[in-house]
Amino acid sequence: MNNLEIACGENSYQTASIEENDKTIDYDVNGELSFVDIMTISKGLNIISEFFDVNAVVTALNTGISAVALGKSLEDAYQKTIDSNPVDYMNAIVLVSAEVDSEVAKLLSKTNKIVAPKFTQSAIELLERRGITYVTIKTPLKDFKQFWQNDIKITPLGTLKQSPNTSELSKETFKIASMAKPNVEQIEDAVFAWKVAKHVNSQAIVIAKDLQTYAISQGLYTASVEFALDYACDASKDAILASDMPITIHDINAAAQGRIALVIVPFATSEVIAAADKFNISVITTGITNVLY
Repeated sequence: MNNLEIACGENSYQTASIEENDKTIDYDVNGELSFVDIMTISKGLNIISEFFDVNAVVTALNTGISAVALGKSLEDAYQKTIDSNPVDYMNAIVLVSAEVDSEVAKLLSKTNKIVAPKFTQSAIELLERRGITYVTIKTPLKDFKQFWQNDIKITPLGTLKQSPNTSELSKETFKIASMAKPNVEQIEDAVFAWKVAKHVNSQAIVIAKDLQTYAISQGLYTASVEFALDYACDASKDAILASDMPITIHDINAAAQGRIALVIVPFATSEVIAAADKFNISVITTGITNVLY
């Protein structure tokens, strides 16, 4: 980590600072970052580290995740994130899992801030000419989870501490609970969607297909499934719906209207499974909740 000055707090009239600790990853920043940028990058790194060994792209904005995609190349994955959320990507921070060369940099230069494990010299020259902030993550992404720390929140009631969310899918709890059995591609999409939902805010609903998100709903305590389905629109047909909390029969009915093929949830009641069977929707239960406030 270099000596990093924070441009401002969450609002322009708030000051902010950042301090290195014994679990700070090794990284360099060329340009200026704000308090919100640091929070947003941290959230994006949690997801990109889940896909460290493939071509992955995450777009994140204002501490929220806008889109996630895997591709045959970084260019392919980046285009998929744009297709997934064309509204946010222009202002989003882009995080990628592999080296950025000049060709990738030309695509990414449409945004303001880029995070990657490595940049070629030609990519650096292009980004610097265009005044784009870039962050080099020197710590290997495969080791990133080792740097997760206790979650600490200072409140008027006291300082809250909890251990980091290190949940992983397990063969012992990962079950196909429905009569309709998913195919291999659907299971891959389900695992992908689950990993994304794990790191977005509570009441997460992720709709995904072909290893890209089509909708990410987070922080909504009512109608979160409907919101995600409305955003995904026609892309919800034959897609996966992942939830960080158990869903209701009402949610299954909404999923059926959106022609969802599979839902992946922590748990499912017999009534929910029966409703899914009625609509030929596959149900995977993980046994794991991933609430994140």
